[in-house]
Amino acid sequence: MIGTRRTVDSLVIRTALPADAPGVAALHRRARATYYPDGLPDDGLDWPARWREAIERPDGQVLCAVRGGSLTGIASFRPPDGAGARTVKLFQFHVDPGHWRTGIGTALHAACVEEWRTSGHGEAVLEVHTGNRRAQAFYARLGWRPDPEHPPAEGDHHLHLRLTLPGHPRGARE
Repeated sequence: MIGTRRTVDSLVIRTALPADAPGVAALHRRARATYYPDGLPDDGLDWPARWREAIERPDGQVLCAVRGGSLTGIASFRPPDGAGARTVKLFQFHVDPGHWRTGIGTALHAACVEEWRTSGHGEAVLEVHTGNRRAQAFYARLGWRPDPEHPPAEGDHHLHLRLTLPGHPRGARE
């Protein structure tokens, strides 16, 4: 939904703009670096360009959390390839480490859930890095559970989680 904007206390959650891509990429890098004990691997990707592509995708959305004029959180989601119309995938969700435990993640997640429900989705899926225990605990508090369709396998670096959206009248499966 283009132009989405919500204010919670002094936090503004809005749709990202292409000009936000460098700042989004920098926040993404800072957040990811916290769960790689040996340092963030150099994947050779042009992350600002990748984020600009995500922001401009017609089938997806990137939300930004901004407090005091500073970008403090990001979320990127869209329907996953091959899934039913009722499913949305949270591809990226990050809060700047300097702003952890301040309510930004909870407010950003609530904005995502509102967007998903408004768009008619009944369930959401995501993958979380196995070493990111902080994120796993965060998602569990918000109702995310292991995805029974994608159980962990030997050597997996990600866990698959699923959320049935609250208030969906017929549940996630139809």
